Amino acid sequence: MFAWLKHKTELQRLQNSYCKLMKNAYKTAIKDKTKSDLLHKKANEILAQIKKIEGRSIL
Repeated sequence: MFAWLKHKTELQRLQNSYCKLMKNAYKTAIKDKTKSDLLHKKANEILAQIKKIEGRSIL
């Protein structure tokens, strides 16, 4: 009932922003390839942070 009062963890925030960036990159790929590449690069940087928090090795 009070789910909106719960605070998100850093990992949840990063996963949410990664998802939004990837969706945005996919949508803009049709119109502007360079902008899509920039968004994809930002998403990959966030993915690296996610993997670091989870303790995985970064490829």
